[in-house]
Amino acid sequence: MIRLTRLNHVPLVLNSDLIGHIESTPDTVITLTNGQVFMVLESAEEVIERVRAYHRAIFSEALRCPYQPRAERVSRTITAGADADVMPHDE
Repeated sequence: MIRLTRLNHVPLVLNSDLIGHIESTPDTVITLTNGQVFMVLESAEEVIERVRAYHRAIFSEALRCPYQPRAERVSRTITAGADADVMPHDE
């Protein structure tokens, strides 16, 4: 989500994954994939930079979360075999 400002200075929080395209006419017009249209004070370049910063933040956070498989779950699943009645679960 990115924070923008409508032309009437009302704040807007926008799901950047829904942006279909951005036009500068000279106002910045954002059209979403669902057809909704928003006019904002920020330039197209500023909107693009905020989207990039948002995605950078998501990816950098994901890189900080190490994947740690549960050895117990893996070994119990392998031991149970393909014809086991139930799958092991966390206790």
